[in-house]
Amino acid sequence: MAFDLSQYETVDGRLHKWWKEIPDGKLETEIIEASQSRFIVICKLYRTEADPKPYSTGIASETVSDRGVNANFALPNCETSAIGRAISNAGLSPKGKRPSREEMTSVASYSPAGSRARAVENVLRASFAEDKKEPTVWSVGDAVEAIPLPPKQQECKHGAMILKEGTAKTGKPYYGYVCSAPKDEQCDARWHKLTAAGSWYWDGGE
Repeated sequence: MAFDLSQYETVDGRLHKWWKEIPDGKLETEIIEASQSRFIVICKLYRTEADPKPYSTGIASETVSDRGVNANFALPNCETSAIGRAISNAGLSPKGKRPSREEMTSVASYSPAGSRARAVENVLRASFAEDKKEPTVWSVGDAVEAIPLPPKQQECKHGAMILKEGTAKTGKPYYGYVCSAPKDEQCDARWHKLTAAGSWYWDGGE
């Protein structure tokens, strides 16, 4: 049940594919709803500018958050997702990978990066993204395997290091340990890396 975000196409990649396949086409986006809490955008694709009806459409919504990327870019993110869905509905997305990479990334924004809740979300969203008729069924054992153990406590020559985690102003999450010694005596911080599955790891160890 591993989830690999890199396996999903970006909307930019899909857009280039659309213009290559339909060089005389036309793309229109329209804001259906705009409020302080959310945006809804529809994208319409036409094979030619003379077509009276769209060949394909896609609709998307984004919730405005108080931090992270959607604090300032909810509308452009919404438009991007709508474009990606319209192109997918036109049949230009790989089989079994209808959602775009941007969509799959946004689905994971409910729980903190690296948390056990985020790991469960990643498993669920990966199963939702698959083209299949039967519902996803997984046991308690499957769920336990999908939930990674938190990174081990880091230590330096000064003893146990202090955990620092959160989201930077750029919207990028961080997780790591800093030395507890005075600033001029501190050891190097150990910042963890984030896997595509939403779990943190320290590349200097396990």
